[in-house]
Amino acid sequence: MRIFLSAGEPSGDHHAAALVRAVRRRRPDVECLGLGGPQLEAAGCRLVADLTSLAVMWFVRVVFSIHRFVDLARRAERSFLDEKPDVCVLVDFPGFHWWLAWRAKRHGIPVVFYCPPQIWAWASWRIRKMRRLVDHVLSALPFEHDWFTRQGMASTLVGHPFFDELDARPDAARSRQPPADGVAGPLVLLLPGSRGQEIDGNLGSILRAAAAVRREVPAARLVVAALHERHAARVRRVIAESPEMQSLDIEVAAGQTRELIGKATVAIAVSGSVSLELLAAGVPTVIVYRIGGFAYVVQSFFRHARFITLVNLLACREPVGPVRPVLWPPRGVPPADPEAVFPEYLSVGDPAERAAGHVITWLTDATTLEEVRSRIREVADAVARPGSAARAAEVVLAIAAGEQSVTSADEPRRAA
Repeated sequence: MRIFLSAGEPSGDHHAAALVRAVRRRRPDVECLGLGGPQLEAAGCRLVADLTSLAVMWFVRVVFSIHRFVDLARRAERSFLDEKPDVCVLVDFPGFHWWLAWRAKRHGIPVVFYCPPQIWAWASWRIRKMRRLVDHVLSALPFEHDWFTRQGMASTLVGHPFFDELDARPDAARSRQPPADGVAGPLVLLLPGSRGQEIDGNLGSILRAAAAVRREVPAARLVVAALHERHAARVRRVIAESPEMQSLDIEVAAGQTRELIGKATVAIAVSGSVSLELLAAGVPTVIVYRIGGFAYVVQSFFRHARFITLVNLLACREPVGPVRPVLWPPRGVPPADPEAVFPEYLSVGDPAERAAGHVITWLTDATTLEEVRSRIREVADAVARPGSAARAAEVVLAIAAGEQSVTSADEPRRAA
């Protein structure tokens, strides 16, 4: 049996490598080849080429490198002809993978999408392309599985691969316990994002929210968790430029996000995959994400997801549906949707005051804090389960073997 895999980004390379290891545990004789990066190769996949080196690009760079993508697609197609794989597994990176899926299909190779593109959120019209090019979807999220099924796609709910990674960490069991408020005061964790643009757009609001929290809860310990030292230096410069922020005694830590999440009482975070880690650790969190006025209006016409945070999408009853368009100019910061387990603010205006209000309530009202923690635990119990790669491997092997009916033997439970 032979499996072709393709992963175009570092995160996809990681998930594809986990899938290969899960496949090999079940069928050591399976041969894996494809496009990917160093992690996929280390897992035992024979690389046709390194696709991850082309993953992070601006639009203009993509245009100027189009010939390289075309060459990679041709090399992959040559592998389809020469190696005759039994199945082609695509991991995220939809732009290039549409090309690859078309080539696999025209050679009669079944196509499986693991970590499929989130077309339910932004580009639902692409479902016609998916139905034409993809035979089976390995869905990461319960509502995602339901949406693809309603659209006529064959889908198996395998769970989010992030929780596989979390479960493999030595501190996983500890970080899933409810955080204890330390004797030095509650730890308010500030997470300004993993990209420079996110930090520039949101750090000011997060620090102003932290200042408001300190005024009401003087014992609170304020810590900014930066991805690495370069981001930490940027945060320290912003704090140094403001006498008010200097007086708050805000700590800045680089490369310690995982450890700090395990100790945090509450958090204020920029929307991103970190929300899943905060969910698994049971940390009540306010989500912020500031964008420009024009972008805010445009996204309101195209977005089909009720929230921008995965945790909130997992927790609400109807996560996918039309979003009310916003007319120019967008004004103010609307209150958070009460159904959000993590109050979130996608806004043009400054959400600092509203974000601080949630944190202050949590830190001064023990009953409310425990209610929020209880709701987070309910969602985490339903979705934060490892085993995505193992379930995905079962489906991939079944399709490669030519089985007509494929279901997951251990689907994650769904949030109510």
